[in-house]
Amino acid sequence: MSEFFTTEKAVFHRLEFITVKSNALKKRADITLFKPEDCYNFAGIVILLHGVYGSHWAWALKGNVYTTTQKLMDQKQIKPTLLVMPSDGLFGDGSGYLPHHTEDYEKWIVEEVIQVVKEQNPQISDDIPIFITGLSMGGYGAMRLGAKYPEKFKAFSGLSSITEFSQMKLFVEDFEKLKVSVILETSVLREILNNRTQLAPFRFDCGSDDLLIEANRKLHFDLLEKNVPHIYKENEGGHTWEYWSEHIKETLLFFNQYC
Repeated sequence: MSEFFTTEKAVFHRLEFITVKSNALKKRADITLFKPEDCYNFAGIVILLHGVYGSHWAWALKGNVYTTTQKLMDQKQIKPTLLVMPSDGLFGDGSGYLPHHTEDYEKWIVEEVIQVVKEQNPQISDDIPIFITGLSMGGYGAMRLGAKYPEKFKAFSGLSSITEFSQMKLFVEDFEKLKVSVILETSVLREILNNRTQLAPFRFDCGSDDLLIEANRKLHFDLLEKNVPHIYKENEGGHTWEYWSEHIKETLLFFNQYC
C-alpha cells in the first residue's frame, strides 16, 4: 500500500513525470525521473536539486542532464543510473530545502522522494546507493543534506553552491518571508562539522566568474583548516546553465566510483 493518498504519473520522451500528494508538505509536489534506455536494474540513484525560480523539470530540460547521463553510460564511463529530479516544494522563490514551521521541505527530499521512487520501481533494492547533488540553492540543499544524513547518501556534491542560508537573500524577492518561515538557519560547514566522523565522500565546484565563488573558496579553506577531506575545483564560467550542463558530468563520474 502506498504511503501517499494520490500519485499521478505520465511518460514523455523517456522522462517520467510524477505528481504526488506529499505528507511532509501537505500539498502536491512533482518529480521528474530518467531511466537508462533498456535498463531496469540500476547501479545507483542520483537525486538532483534545482536552484531558485526553477522546479522539477529544470535539470532535465534546461540542463539536459539525462542526455549527458545516457552518453556517459553508452561510453561505459558510468554504470546504469536512475536520475531523480524533485521540485523543492515551490515555496516563494525557493524553499532552501529546509524544514519550515508549516511544511518540511527537508523531509520531502530525504524521505518522501526516495519512497515515491521505490514505490514506482519495486525492483529497486533497499541497499542501492543513493547520491545527492544540486546547483546554487540546490547545491546548498545537497551539500547540507548529504552531510546531515550519511546513512542515506553514499556521496554528495554541489555546483555553484550557496554555502550559508544568508546568501539566499542574493536571489529571492522576499528574504524576510523565507527567514521567518524556516525553523533553523544553518550552513553547509556547520552540517559537515556536526557529522565529520561519519561523512560520506563529497566534492564541490564553482565557476571563477560566479557571484558565489568567494563563498565557495571560503568553504574550501575552512574545510582545509579543519582537516576535512574533500574535493574542490574551480572552472571557467559563471552562474549559468552552460556551466552546470558542462560540469555535472564530473559529479556523475565521481558518484560512479561508489556504485
